[in-house]
Amino acid sequence: MLYLFSYLFLLIFVLVSVGFFTLLERKVLGYIQIRKGPTKVGFMGLLQPFSDGMKLFFKEQFFPMNSNFLVYMICPFFSLTQSLFMWVLFPYYVNMLEFDLGLLFFLSCSSLSIYGLIICGWSSNSVYSMLGCIRSVSQAISYEVSLSLLLLGFFLLVDSYNLMDFIFLQNSIWFMFISLPIFLCWISCCMAESNRTPFDFSEGESELVSGFNVEYGGGGFAFLFISEYSSIIFICLFTCILFLGSNFNSLIFYIKLVFMCFLFIWVRSTLPRFRYDKLMYLAWKCYLPMSLNYLIFFILLKSLSIYHFFL
Repeated sequence: MLYLFSYLFLLIFVLVSVGFFTLLERKVLGYIQIRKGPTKVGFMGLLQPFSDGMKLFFKEQFFPMNSNFLVYMICPFFSLTQSLFMWVLFPYYVNMLEFDLGLLFFLSCSSLSIYGLIICGWSSNSVYSMLGCIRSVSQAISYEVSLSLLLLGFFLLVDSYNLMDFIFLQNSIWFMFISLPIFLCWISCCMAESNRTPFDFSEGESELVSGFNVEYGGGGFAFLFISEYSSIIFICLFTCILFLGSNFNSLIFYIKLVFMCFLFIWVRSTLPRFRYDKLMYLAWKCYLPMSLNYLIFFILLKSLSIYHFFL
């Protein structure tokens, strides 16, 4: 029961943080565009996320006549469950499970997110949603390869899949400083994985109306929205653990987490959308060779350290 209450407590706070992350995004976008953003609901707009959530869930539900009804209804719940399932990895000393294979669990769960996009695009039976689904499949496959190789390189360096070991080993130096190109490559791949600007091709408003979720409204859209933003927050958390020397019992860790979330918003407000062929060129011709080179470098580094240890 203690485990169950711990998970429930964590999930409630994740959902609340998703709401305030949307408020942060609207405020930052507003100030970057020289306007104020939400200010009316509550003090300085602090209750705006709850107002938006109530509006979405109380809206009338509509169903496309040609859609595959059951799959169409289940898909947003599947996406939400998948995104919240990754939060099991949040590292705790007590009352939660400690994963010895945390990196593998992250790769397994993050690769499942593509199925939600596929099923949403296909079950709506719409040309626009199907196009968004096909785009997101090719994009996710391309960038997951580089993402997996980057994580494999760090596994060879740390010799463990456990996230707690990453925290202990970064007490003296952050991994960002010993592998800055990988850090920048990781950030870019994470933006592509979470379908954020400048890689938001599954939701290209200018050519696909709204992409894979074009037929969803009300509660279904809210579930897809929450799943996307909770995945973004978790990816920021994961980045802090991997690269930014994170002791999650300190306030500095959460400041770094908020800064990473701010970085995602900053990039959205600054950069235009990539061209699709350039997106694929970047994945296969730039990030994949770089991640392979760093993987070989880490293998050599580990071999040298083992050799000197035995000497």
